[in-house]
Amino acid sequence: MKRRDFVKNTALTAIGVGLINPLETFASTGETYLESEDLSPALKSDEDFPLNFIAVGDWGRSGESHQLEVAKRMGEWANNNPNNFVISVGDNFYPRGVVSEQDPLWHYSFENIYTAHSLQCDWYPILGNHDYGSDPDAQIRYSKVSRRWNMPARYYTKEVKLGRTDDKVLFVFIDTNPFARDEVAETEKQVAWIDETLAQASAHIKWKIVVGHHPFYTVGPRIKNYDTLAVRRILAKTLEKHQVDIYLSGHDHSLQHLKPEGFTHQFISGAGSELTPVQSGVSYSNFEAAEHGFMYFSLNKNRIRAKAINDTGKVLYETELKR
Repeated sequence: MKRRDFVKNTALTAIGVGLINPLETFASTGETYLESEDLSPALKSDEDFPLNFIAVGDWGRSGESHQLEVAKRMGEWANNNPNNFVISVGDNFYPRGVVSEQDPLWHYSFENIYTAHSLQCDWYPILGNHDYGSDPDAQIRYSKVSRRWNMPARYYTKEVKLGRTDDKVLFVFIDTNPFARDEVAETEKQVAWIDETLAQASAHIKWKIVVGHHPFYTVGPRIKNYDTLAVRRILAKTLEKHQVDIYLSGHDHSLQHLKPEGFTHQFISGAGSELTPVQSGVSYSNFEAAEHGFMYFSLNKNRIRAKAINDTGKVLYETELKR
C-alpha cells in the first residue's frame, strides 16, 4: 500500500453521499450484529464522495458549556450537507456516565439536545473515561432502547461500502480506558483483537480508521500526560504495522489535526462542549483550535476530505488526504 499524502485546501466545497450497504455487520468478541438499511433523513447520493460522517466528542453536559450550540450547528450542517452517520469519540455523559439505560441523562444530554431531524441517523459511540464513572455497559444496553444509538460492545468494528461499489472503509471502534488504567489483561486481549481485525482486512478495504477516546499525540493539556503516553506505547506500533490511515479521538477538548512521524494521521474532535487550551507551534500539528465544534469527513476510494467546524458554523480548517 502506498503512503498517503495530505494536501491543505481552503477552497473545498460541500460533498455528496452514497448508500450504505443495506446489511452492515458488526464484529465484536465472538458475536456478529446486523443492522437494517440506513434510512437517515440526510442520506443523499454523490458518486464523487459517497461516504460522509460527523465526529464529535466530550459533549454530555445537559446542554451546557456550548453543547446545545454545537448540537444546533451539527443539525444545520447535516441538513445542508450529506451525512450518513455520527461518530461519538467518548465522554458521552459528564460527570460520571450513566447508571442505567433509564438514566435521565439520556434525555438531558442526548435525546433532548441532538433533536434536529438530520441527526436522527445512526450514532456509533465509544466509551470515554468519564463514562466509566457509573455503568459503562448501560451505554451498550441503550442500543436496544434507542433507534439511533448503536453500540454493540465496548469495542467493535464496522465496514461501510463506498457507494454502490465493492470498495469499503473499515472502522475499528476501540476502548482505550484499559490502556490508560493499566489493566494489563484487558489491554492485551483488546490489542490482540485490534491486530487480528486489521490483519484480516480484505482487499476491498480502501481506508482504515481507528476510533478511540484517548489520543496518542496531542497539543492540548495532556501532551505529556501518562494516558497519552500509555496509548502511544500500546497502540502506535499496531497502527503503523497495519498502515491505519486515521486515528480519530477526543479527550482533549479541542479540534486538532496532527501528523506525527509515521503513516497515521490523528484527528481530535473533543470540542462538543467544554474547552481546554492548545499549544501552537508544535512540529507535528497541522491544525489546532480551542473552539467549540465538530469534524466532518467525506470519503471516496482515493481521497478523504476533513473539515473542522465551530459552533457558529464556520469552517475553521480543511484538509485532504490522498493516496
